[in-house]
Amino acid sequence: AGARPCIPKDFGHGSIVCVCNATYCDTLDPLVLPPPGSYVKYESSKAGKRLERSEGRFQHSLHSPGLLLTLNITTLYQSMKGFGGSLSDSAAMNILRLSRPAQDNLLRSYFSPCGIEYNLIRVPMACSDFSVRPYSYDDVPHDYELKHFRLLDEDVKMKV
Repeated sequence: AGARPCIPKDFGHGSIVCVCNATYCDTLDPLVLPPPGSYVKYESSKAGKRLERSEGRFQHSLHSPGLLLTLNITTLYQSMKGFGGSLSDSAAMNILRLSRPAQDNLLRSYFSPCGIEYNLIRVPMACSDFSVRPYSYDDVPHDYELKHFRLLDEDVKMKV
């Protein structure tokens, strides 16, 4: 269980990337909480592991040296809205260059239950360091009401 086997590609820098194409993209089995007293670990490595799943049990001996982990699940310190990434100009351009089946596989690997289940996306406001050119949505000085704010065609076609 865990990740499907990676189709490896090495660009000559000593680390492997997994190929995502029209017929294959990395996916995961649905996440299932382990029974009490046990844990699940997902590990990736430079040597080629890609979200390799393993299970273990916590030791129940108070006399053995090592780490004692106490979880108080009744005390919450923060709330989590979700997980995600950024959709920059360059990411959108690369995704749109893929065939439609490859796009579907890639997006499924990020957003579906068989992927990593992203539920948030951050879209940069105008130009970012991953844009192909500098631009802004409103270059009119003192336009605090944003009356001259305009999305560019590329934003509507690639990101929105």
